[in-house]
Amino acid sequence: MLRRQILAGSLAVAMWPVPGLAQTARKTARVGFLGGTTPDASVQRVFIEPFRQTLRELGHEEGRNLVIDFRFAEGKTERLPALAAELLALGPDVLMAMGPAPAYAAKAATHTIPIVAAPVDDPVEMGLAATMARPGGNVTGVSAWGIELVAKRLQLLKDLVPAVQRVGILGNPNTLPPPSAAGDRRFAEFEQRLDVKILRLYARGPDEFEAAFATLARERAGGLLVLADATFYVHRARLGELIAKNRLPSVWGDKSYLLEGGGLAWYQSDFSAIARRAAALADKILKGANPGEIPFEQATKLELAINLKAAKALGITMPQSLLVSADEVIQ
Repeated sequence: MLRRQILAGSLAVAMWPVPGLAQTARKTARVGFLGGTTPDASVQRVFIEPFRQTLRELGHEEGRNLVIDFRFAEGKTERLPALAAELLALGPDVLMAMGPAPAYAAKAATHTIPIVAAPVDDPVEMGLAATMARPGGNVTGVSAWGIELVAKRLQLLKDLVPAVQRVGILGNPNTLPPPSAAGDRRFAEFEQRLDVKILRLYARGPDEFEAAFATLARERAGGLLVLADATFYVHRARLGELIAKNRLPSVWGDKSYLLEGGGLAWYQSDFSAIARRAAALADKILKGANPGEIPFEQATKLELAINLKAAKALGITMPQSLLVSADEVIQ
């Protein structure tokens, strides 16, 4: 009798909950990370590390209860579908799509695995979501303004070069939303408001850069907006050479363009803040939230950087008001 009581007591003790045991046994979460650029030092510092750090702060630690699988297209958008398929084969709980082209590729690859797309333009216009408040599918994320930011950059270029009459906007058709009548109306409004002629130019890669700049020269453009794009980022040095050769004042969509591409100014959403919000959305999904019911967020902070070295080379006197309001001035 005594032996049976001791055994029963031992079994009862063995069944007591041990602090930390449930957490240790918890399923390891898996995040697939799809990027269109190269994972260089700038991308690591500006986006990947803030994304990782925020996940750690929210309880998801690599090597303990989290695995992040990375794939980067290195500026070659045609590689994205295959890279998305590779990530899906690993069985992720959520896909992180960094940028418009990866978002398109991720959405085309799966209608069931949750996707966080950030930064993207207008997710409704891109077909990623039914509405900002209720996406409705398997994609949520963070919008980095879209066409409203183009208007702000045009105004910035006009402030820098008040006499400019023709402005080129260079984009990648692989990552831009499909042309629309609404978009055409918005550009017509920008032209009227700023009293400029807008030349909408496209290049899928470096083989098409020369033709775009030939059009700018032929049309006697006095300035250029280079939209943020993974392919443009990878080949920013070549774009910078063509801009310098044509002596074009330029406003870019990423600060690295100023340092390596010779841009005059940069005006863009805070990518690190977007990365942190993207991690917070991934955390919600990992904890059971439905991405179709998580509202798309709108980036709230914009950053302005000015390149005084480029301004001097172009003979442009930088307005004091812009220098005072800039988040960063590059000497």
